[in-house]
Amino acid sequence: MKKIHILLATLFLAATTHADEAHRIAVVEKISPAVVAIFPPDGSGGGSGVVISPDGYVLTNFHVVGNKAWHKCGLAGGKLYDGVVVGIDPVGDVALVKLLPPEDNKNMEFPYVELGDSDAVRQGDPVLVMGNPFGFATDFSPTFTYGILSGNHRYQFPDSTLLEYADCLQVDASINPGNSGGPLFNADGQLIGINGRGSFEKRGRVNVGVGYAISINQIKRFLGHLRGGGIVDHATLGATVVSDDVGRTVVSQILEDSDVYRRGLRETHVITSFGGRKIRTPNDFKNILGTFPKGVVTTLTYAKKADAASETTVFVRLQGVHAGGELVELITKNPEMEAPDRKPGERPEPKKPGDEKENPMDPKKIIEAFMPKKPEMPERVKAMIEERHGWANYHFNRLETDRVWRDFIGTSTFGEKDQAWSLEGTLLSGSRYYWTWRDSRCVLKFPATEVTWDITDDFRTLPTPPDSEFVLPGMSLWQRLLSHGPREFGTLHYWGWSPLPYAQDTDDLCDVLAGSYGGLDVRFFFSRPSTPGEPSRLVMMELTTPYEGDCWEFRFRDYKRDAHGRFLPGRLEIVRGEETIEEFIIEKLDIF
Repeated sequence: MKKIHILLATLFLAATTHADEAHRIAVVEKISPAVVAIFPPDGSGGGSGVVISPDGYVLTNFHVVGNKAWHKCGLAGGKLYDGVVVGIDPVGDVALVKLLPPEDNKNMEFPYVELGDSDAVRQGDPVLVMGNPFGFATDFSPTFTYGILSGNHRYQFPDSTLLEYADCLQVDASINPGNSGGPLFNADGQLIGINGRGSFEKRGRVNVGVGYAISINQIKRFLGHLRGGGIVDHATLGATVVSDDVGRTVVSQILEDSDVYRRGLRETHVITSFGGRKIRTPNDFKNILGTFPKGVVTTLTYAKKADAASETTVFVRLQGVHAGGELVELITKNPEMEAPDRKPGERPEPKKPGDEKENPMDPKKIIEAFMPKKPEMPERVKAMIEERHGWANYHFNRLETDRVWRDFIGTSTFGEKDQAWSLEGTLLSGSRYYWTWRDSRCVLKFPATEVTWDITDDFRTLPTPPDSEFVLPGMSLWQRLLSHGPREFGTLHYWGWSPLPYAQDTDDLCDVLAGSYGGLDVRFFFSRPSTPGEPSRLVMMELTTPYEGDCWEFRFRDYKRDAHGRFLPGRLEIVRGEETIEEFIIEKLDIF
């Protein structure tokens, strides 16, 4: 009987192993066509990437593309395409590239992979690594390695303030030079990370079974910014933290002009939660902070040190790691970025002569097999590259801005830019109001009083009487957007996507147009249609004034079609900080 049990167990194990192998082979066959080999046109260097959408958007590392706007991208079977850099994240070491389909098949769909959930994987889970290590595959068919997730929520020190791997995934599957920018998959072939660096031997670049990938959940937070052609910065809180004598995460320093200071955080306070995750150590805090882009709003929970049981949760806007044009200057000075190769926890050291060993295959030879002469940039590639200071490729920002506006405006019309407007309805209290914009003057009338504001190039001036502060200037920016459109609004660009600042507990993301006019900074939040043809909604306008204090939020709700087919809000709520200034029920809009 014992022998029978052993035999049955052996047969079961063999069947299970065979089923696992068959599943793994099927997954590799499915995802391989979407893996990309990436080279500069002259073949000097190279890395890997992966297609994430049927229209040919590719994720890779920033240190793979550097400052070069045009690349050659090979898919399995020797198919070569032009690739244009869309946006870059130099701090997080991520770049987005757009593949151009052939001239004779402009509507082709590229093979692509599904984005997974990197927070769902656990230590010991099987993982798949794909890419083009050492340029082995002259027909661009990717190499595949298999291993386990050795650790998650790892932190790898940046090189200065660039190439910081926060909250990254550690794997034992082979990651070697050339794998950079390639995909990390879970067992079902879902993309959970982008491979970027490994802990290599001190005097070589040989895999030692310790590789790191940027988590896909971090990349998702930046993807909208990358699609908009941006050079993306990461976030800082405006405060530093240390560990106290019992291991809690305590604020050691804080900037008084930071948003978090206005929310009540002070030195000696204990941070217990950030971005929806529990904070137990300063390393936890550094890890999660590094996964957010500059300018987003997220949640922070803190307690006074003397009373750790009493917690306060606030919404905070995160500052940028770099000031002004500092990030642009850094990447301009370092056009040929390379991922630091170091042992776990080792800080970067200056490179020494002899540290680099000769690549066993010269990528130039691979490129030359397809292009015997150094190619000139094709005209259609030039047409998709627009240089502008502070941007990776402004051409794609125009595309995203136009898309957002087209999804919102649809077939609606909001008149010409010089026409007069009137808006009327009731306040929540039942009192009537009548709002007009005419001849460079904005007037808000109530039964017993009225507020007037002369519209000039300076929106920082207050109305008469000044009690309403920025209600009239703010609504005049709303009227200006609807009548002029984003191209003629002033300074306005596609910022990316983000949850609403006051609705952090939802997975719904908004497309954001951000800019300035008349000395005021403004951000317009548009809902993202869930089905083709569905109109988007302008759900919020956020106004930042040059004066100290909270942002003004103009929240538009209860959208409906009016008699002219315009998609208009039925209610407007104006909020500053935690104070509701007023609520307007919108009954009618006339343009004449």
